[in-house]
Amino acid sequence: MKKILLIATGGTIASRKAENGLVPEIPMDQLLNYVPQIQNLCHMEAIQPVNLDSTNMQPTHWLMIAEKIRENYEKFDGFVILHGTDTMAYTAAALSYLIQNSPKPIVLTGAQKPIDQDITDARSNVIQSVIYACDDSASNVNFVFNGEVIAGTRGRKIRTKSFNAFSSVDFPHLAVIRENRVIHYICRKERDPFTCYDRLNDKVVVLKLIPGMKADILDYLGEHYDAVIIEGFGIGGIPNTQEQMFRQKITEFLDRGKVLVITTQVPLEGSDLSVYEVGRVFKEDERILEAYNMTLEAITTKLMWVLGCTDDRKRQKELFYKEINFDIYR
Repeated sequence: MKKILLIATGGTIASRKAENGLVPEIPMDQLLNYVPQIQNLCHMEAIQPVNLDSTNMQPTHWLMIAEKIRENYEKFDGFVILHGTDTMAYTAAALSYLIQNSPKPIVLTGAQKPIDQDITDARSNVIQSVIYACDDSASNVNFVFNGEVIAGTRGRKIRTKSFNAFSSVDFPHLAVIRENRVIHYICRKERDPFTCYDRLNDKVVVLKLIPGMKADILDYLGEHYDAVIIEGFGIGGIPNTQEQMFRQKITEFLDRGKVLVITTQVPLEGSDLSVYEVGRVFKEDERILEAYNMTLEAITTKLMWVLGCTDDRKRQKELFYKEINFDIYR
């Protein structure tokens, strides 16, 4: 049997009711007692570096999880990370950039209901994650949730309560798990060498446009952040009226050496700044990056990784547009 390291970080899956609501309190050894089946699937070892509601997960925690995987990489055949669902998409995307082209599977899962409840998705999600982590064709960073396998840069939480909480955005599922059997749809072949990174620059912020917003907010953001992601309208439209001054303020922001990415606030099908005038006038500035069909979680964490790698604008652009774990298609 394969050796799997389980890394517990808290989340709903490990929560109990407290005076002010659900709190991650179930210790790791008790949690594993609810899924004795995994003893027949693999040789399991487990660690619990933190026990957090995932709302409190920070980039420092992503680096810590990546470090735990690197420290134990040669000892195990795969890794399963138990994580809260609210920010799991960010963690999965961040790990996709911190640990690239892993020949061994790194699987994130969680639950919408605590594992100690009678009606819960927690037990099946844990079991299916271990099954996938033991599969000979599994590799790289993925979600396993509700029987579906999603690339780590493509998952997004789309439901707050239902068990089918996650969707693969603008990209097919990699596999499904049915009757404890993995059915692969996409078999990944890593083209680049296995590489790990240990730096992130978290001075990244998202600006979601609303009608009437004034562009002078970029003055403030430029003083406090190194990169701004603008969620434009439709397929990436940015107001170009004289009153709102976005063209001028974006130019000033870029002139300060900052990084700016334009994406869309529409959930599916991505951006295309070349279609309308309100996009094309911004696409003319080659310093502006376009996210195309990347998820917001992938854009955010990829920028943190890129900024942690280099200050060179040309190299930043190359890294941002490099496809990693299926994250971008132009």
